[in-house]
Amino acid sequence: MAENNQKLRIKDIAVLAGVSEGTVDRVLHNRGDVSAKSREAVTKVLDEMNYSPNLLARSLASKKQYRFVCIFPTFQSGEYWETVDKGFDLAAQEFQHHNVFIEKKYFNQYDTQSFVNVSNEILQNEPDAVFVAPVFKNETLDFTAELSKRHISFSFIDSQIEEANFLTYYGQNSFKSGYIAAKLLLALMPEGAQILVIRTKRKGSGSNQTFSRSKGFMQFIQDKGLSNRIEIVNVEFSNDDELENLATLKQIFSTHSNIKAAITFNSKVYRLASLLEALKETNIRLIGYDLLDENVKYLQQGVINFLIAQRPDKQAYFSVRDMCRELIFRQEIKKINYVPIDILMKENIEDYMQFSEYI
Repeated sequence: MAENNQKLRIKDIAVLAGVSEGTVDRVLHNRGDVSAKSREAVTKVLDEMNYSPNLLARSLASKKQYRFVCIFPTFQSGEYWETVDKGFDLAAQEFQHHNVFIEKKYFNQYDTQSFVNVSNEILQNEPDAVFVAPVFKNETLDFTAELSKRHISFSFIDSQIEEANFLTYYGQNSFKSGYIAAKLLLALMPEGAQILVIRTKRKGSGSNQTFSRSKGFMQFIQDKGLSNRIEIVNVEFSNDDELENLATLKQIFSTHSNIKAAITFNSKVYRLASLLEALKETNIRLIGYDLLDENVKYLQQGVINFLIAQRPDKQAYFSVRDMCRELIFRQEIKKINYVPIDILMKENIEDYMQFSEYI
């Protein structure tokens, strides 16, 4: 490596190449198994360092500070968005030496006005880049349109809105995950079966993510000609009143005698599992999303049959990494990046949870 690149660290090469530090080390010392794709990515970065100015030194020499703002829902300990929060924290540590500073802003995901208030506050301070969880579609479009007018780059995490001019998206293919959920839930379902679809009441518009999953779910039913063979029973839960939810569910079971399965398109399927357990209605095929501790507990007990996971910490981390590549290093990045749709059940959850890999 050329002398002017001596300050480049293995960690920096790994970030630029999108691989682990261990992979970089194996390429540099030509030992161990490395996939052709990873070797090519590392070699490309090394070549660029030989023939162009040291990108790391250039970013360190610059006195410009980059202020990135993340806007996503508030959370309690153990909830889905806590993992997203940790992903942004990791990115903040990794890219601090590039003069990147990350600020987090939170809104109530069940109240559109909360999102509007926080997004207006962000606009007043005009950051260099924004990372948005687009829970509310229309309000997010208003916000991102204003960001575009001000030439502020933005990326989506968790879900995307195709018509917005975003830089990158990291997250599930929400429609496809809903389609897969239906395939898992409705396999071999007897004719006349009733299926509970649980949603949570919100102030204002519904969740963009859950709407896309629901569309995929219903598309599977249409594609397989199940509309006349099963009955969808839509149920609305309160976000903060479990006694009310228990009464609602009890009423549903009193008027529907052939309930065979249930799904909720958000991360709180454990609430439904708990209520079904309280009603002694655990012989229901149940599917939900995300590796919350409570969800995993009910999966291990067999009350939940399937969980669909999506690695939210990586969504946050890689979104920041790509923004740095775009704004600081002027590297080409990929716009849409779908994370794997991981299907988990009682039999494989332990190995999945114990397996760790480099972010």
